[in-house]
Amino acid sequence: MSDPQDPQPPPEQHLSRRAAREAAEAADAARVEAARPDEVRPDAPTSAGDQPPATELISPTASQADDATKFLPVAASTPYLPPSFPGAPPPHDVETVMFPATGGSDLGAGGTGAVGPGARGTDAGSAGDSTGRPRSGVKAAASAALGGVFASIRKHPNAWLFSALGLAFVLLGTGALFAGAAVGSPTPAAVVGPSKTPTPTPTPRPTPAAIADPTHLRTCSVAKAASDPNLLTFQGSVINATTGEVLFDRAGATPARTASVMKTLTTAAGLSVLGPAYQFSTKVYEGSAPGSIVLVGGGDPTLSALGPAEESVYKGAPKLSDLAYQVKTQWAADPKNAGVDITSVILDANMWNPADNWDPTWERSEQTEGYQPEITALMVDGDRANPKAQDSPRSDDPVGRAGAAFVSALGLPATPTVTAGTATAGTKLLGEVKSQPLKTLISYLLPVSDNTLAEMIARVTSKMSGGDGSSASLKTAIPAALVGYGLQPTGLTIIDGSGESNSNAVPATFVAQLMAKVAAGEQNLKIIYDALPIAGKTGTLASRFTGANAIARGAVNAKTGWIKTEYALAGVVHAADGTTLSFAFYALGNINSRTQPALDTITTAVFSCGNNLSNN
Repeated sequence: MSDPQDPQPPPEQHLSRRAAREAAEAADAARVEAARPDEVRPDAPTSAGDQPPATELISPTASQADDATKFLPVAASTPYLPPSFPGAPPPHDVETVMFPATGGSDLGAGGTGAVGPGARGTDAGSAGDSTGRPRSGVKAAASAALGGVFASIRKHPNAWLFSALGLAFVLLGTGALFAGAAVGSPTPAAVVGPSKTPTPTPTPRPTPAAIADPTHLRTCSVAKAASDPNLLTFQGSVINATTGEVLFDRAGATPARTASVMKTLTTAAGLSVLGPAYQFSTKVYEGSAPGSIVLVGGGDPTLSALGPAEESVYKGAPKLSDLAYQVKTQWAADPKNAGVDITSVILDANMWNPADNWDPTWERSEQTEGYQPEITALMVDGDRANPKAQDSPRSDDPVGRAGAAFVSALGLPATPTVTAGTATAGTKLLGEVKSQPLKTLISYLLPVSDNTLAEMIARVTSKMSGGDGSSASLKTAIPAALVGYGLQPTGLTIIDGSGESNSNAVPATFVAQLMAKVAAGEQNLKIIYDALPIAGKTGTLASRFTGANAIARGAVNAKTGWIKTEYALAGVVHAADGTTLSFAFYALGNINSRTQPALDTITTAVFSCGNNLSNN
C-alpha cells in the first residue's frame, strides 16, 4: 500500500519498475549501437560508400550532434548529490533523472523531461525511444556525457591534445617513479639485505672449582741466618702446621742423612704398627731335655739384671730376678721335676738372625763409647756395662751377658750349662716379664736420644708387620708404617732405626710434614710431641738456645741429631705470633762447635717471624 501523500501516475503510464528498467535498457542499447559507426550492424549499409568518413568517427553527423547536444547539458548541469542532501535525486532504483532543456522544439522552452515511474513526458522523441517508452536515466546520462566529450574534442582539439600529452607525461613519469621505486626498494622476496654476521659464542674461560684465598705477603726473612757458613751444606723446610703451607725451603725435597731425627720416624712407625700399649716380652719355657729351660728374648733392651730395689736408666724395667723366681716356682710345682734340678739354660735370640746385629755403616766407636750396642733380641740393660748410665760401653756379646745374668738370678746350687738354641713349640711356659708400654719407652727414648730402644722398636715393628726383623727389612717396613698417617714416603732410604747411618736419606720436607701431624697429635702422635725435648728446658735441648736465642726457650719442641758428619734439628715451633710451625733443618758436612748454635739461631729467627716468614 502506497503512502496517501505520494502522487499517483496516470494508469496508462503506470509501469512496473522492472518493466520500465527493461524498456530503458533496450533503448540505450540501441542508441549505443547507433553511435558505433566502426562496427557493422545488421541494419547498416554494407557498401563502402555507405560508411562514414574516418573523421566522422569522432565527428558525428549534424543530426547526431544535435542529438548529443541534447545530452551534453545533462552531464554538465545535473551534478550528483548524495541521497542524504536535500534535493538529491531519489535512489537509483527509482531511476528518475531530470534533464534541463537547452532550447529547441524537442522539449519546448523551459520544459523538463522526466523518465521513470510517474514521470510525464511532453515529447516522446527526446525522452524516450521511437515507441515512446521511457529509457534508463543512468544509461541516458552516460550516452549524453559521451556525446558531450565528442563535442568538446571537436571544438577544442588542441586543448584536448595537450591535455592528453600532459596526462601521458604524468602517467609515464609516475610509472617510472613507481618502477624505480619498485626496482630500488628491497622486498623480502627478491632483495637480500646485508647479512647479519653471527656473533660467535665465546669459549668460557676455565675457572677453578673454588677461588683461592688471597696470598699472604710475607716480609720476614731468615736468609741471613740460613746463610751462616757454620751451617755448612744447609737443607731445611718450614711448614705452617695448621694450613700445610710451605713457608721456607732450602733443598727441602732432597733426601739427606737425618742423624737422630730418624728416631721420630721410627717411633711413629712403632706406634702405627705396635700401638702405644705394646710391651716387649721375655719368656722362659721348659726345654725338650730333662733339666733344661729356654730363655727367649723378645727384643726388650730394658730387661734389667739389677736387684729388686735398683733402677736402671729404664725406669720400671722388668727384672731378671722376677723372671727367675717365676721359673723356679713353676719348676718345683711340676711333679715330674721332683728331685730334678735345672742343669741347662738355652738362650734363644732368634726373633731375627742374631748375627744381623751391626750395620756396616756404623762406626764401632759407637759401641765402645757406649752409644750403641749390637742389636740382638736378647740383652739386659741395653748391654751397658753400667746399667745406670745412659752412655756406657757395650759388650761384644749381649746375648751371652744376658744368659750369665739370668743364671745368676736363678741362684742354682750348681752352675748350669749355657748354650744358644731355639725353644720347642708347645712346651710349657715357666715365666714371663714385660717391659713398660711403648708410649712410656718413647717418653724416655726421644729426650735422651736412646739408640738402643730405637733400634729395637724398628726391628720389632718389622717383625710384627710381617717382615723378618732384619736390618734390611727396615727399608720397606718403616715407610710402609708411615703411610697410615697420610704421608707419601717416596724417596726415603731407611738403613736403621736410630739414624746412626750416613746412608739414611730422608727429605727435610717429609720430616716437617710428619712434625706437622705430631703437632696436631694425630693418631697417637701426641706421644711423640710430649716426648720431644724442649728448648732450654728438657732433654738434649736443656742447655741450648742461649744468649740472643733464649727468646725461643720453651717455644721449640724438637728432636736433635748428631753424627760426625751432621747436626740436625726437627720439630715444632710455637712462634711469637701464635702460629704453630713445623720444621726440619740439616747442617751437613764437617761439623764444628759453632754448628749447633747456628741451628739454634735460625730456629729462633723462625720463631720471631712466625707466619710472616718469607722464603726469600
